[in-house]
Amino acid sequence: MKNKFFTLLLILIGMSSLTVNAQKEVTLRLQPQQGQTFTCTSKVNATTMIKVQGQSMNMSQLMEIRQSYNAKKVSGEQSVIETQIEAIKMTMSQMGMKLEYDSEHPEKTSPMLAGQTKELEANLKKPTTITYDALGKIVGDKADLEMNQLANVILELPEDKIEVGSKWSSKKTQTVSDSDFEVNMEYTVTAISKKSVDISFTGNADSSDITGTYNGTASINPQTGMITSSTTKSTVSMTVSEQGISMPITVTSTSTVEVK
Repeated sequence: MKNKFFTLLLILIGMSSLTVNAQKEVTLRLQPQQGQTFTCTSKVNATTMIKVQGQSMNMSQLMEIRQSYNAKKVSGEQSVIETQIEAIKMTMSQMGMKLEYDSEHPEKTSPMLAGQTKELEANLKKPTTITYDALGKIVGDKADLEMNQLANVILELPEDKIEVGSKWSSKKTQTVSDSDFEVNMEYTVTAISKKSVDISFTGNADSSDITGTYNGTASINPQTGMITSSTTKSTVSMTVSEQGISMPITVTSTSTVEVK
């Protein structure tokens, strides 16, 4: 009797888990609550390999960006979001040298970086207002956007209802070394619950100047339509020319995003 009761208990627990996780179809829309404020922390761990006249040079980089954003105005069709970068921390290692930059502790900035961080500092505490439609597409001119756009927490959402196994695709713009190129992304729903829509994704870029591959996972809040966490691995290759010398460059990175 005891064994039968234990077996029945296991079956009930299993059925309960299936009930919780087997959420029905959902419709994702960008709809944060008006007045909501979020903090996004992005961390990037990258390795850059540069080949110069047959010689290879490697450089490692760690970067952390803290960004805040606020849903200033929300309607059924659009969300007006104000965002700004609060802090940037960066460490680079190259040929035995370690260079550091911390916007919250400028006194710790390595002297060799003093003249190279002006672009970063120009974007600190600089509010940018971005308008999105309900599917997460930017409304208006994208050319005016600075580096504090919200591509890491807002993606283009599918028009139709989704369930586990559903797929959709989009194009997103990536910037590397001042060059803009389009990345084709495909998203696949891996799990759905009341608190989260989990997805996996792959992407690729193949332009005349830059090639790249991307893959990772993310969780989306079904109430707001915004990413709450993600992990992305990427490899991007390009060739740049300096003083008539061609230099192939490959950047391999892992980035994470956490939103609170």
